[in-house]
Amino acid sequence: MSTVLTVVGLIVVFVIVVALVLYIGPGRGRGKAGLRRRFGPEYERTLARHDGNTAEAEHELKERVARHGGLRLAPLAAGERERYTARWAGLQARFVESPREAVAQAERLIAELAAARGYPAADGPQAYDEQLDALSVHHAHRLDGYRRLHAVAHPAQPGEGAGESGADTEELREAMVGARGLFEQLIVARPKGAGRAAGRADRGDALSVRPKGSGV
Repeated sequence: MSTVLTVVGLIVVFVIVVALVLYIGPGRGRGKAGLRRRFGPEYERTLARHDGNTAEAEHELKERVARHGGLRLAPLAAGERERYTARWAGLQARFVESPREAVAQAERLIAELAAARGYPAADGPQAYDEQLDALSVHHAHRLDGYRRLHAVAHPAQPGEGAGESGADTEELREAMVGARGLFEQLIVARPKGAGRAAGRADRGDALSVRPKGSGV
């Protein structure tokens, strides 16, 4: 009997250890490695802004998650997706003749779309920063393009730094192309609990985001 009890005891201990590992694992994922995975290039950008101070950078990122991690995505009706997609396609076509105007309008379009999906509205410098923080929690790996688009659409005023006022057509094109990834994600992203049919509809709409023959 003692041997049987010993084996049973070892099995119980093994099960408890496995359960603890599975339980602790997700929590550890919220640490440094988890933040790096979640924020990607945004993690490095934040770290650089804090002069390499990891504790301060991670504190800021954790605060962003606390403020915006529970954001509930607002659904887009099929007609709304079609209108946003058509507007983006029109801006891509307009870029050939008026690249600066197209870039400025594309930046406003993404800000408007983000607000429509439930992110903070970017109706001022501080509001733009708050929208950017919220987007970084959910779309960090696509955020650089939007930052670049904003920079070339809003060149720095005298005394505010070099800015992007001297951006040439190729730089404007790169900004437009870089921001398209976030636009597409915002178009196709589904609220939690959306069914498979909605997913298929979203993916179908996504195919029309890049029109054939576009100059951008």
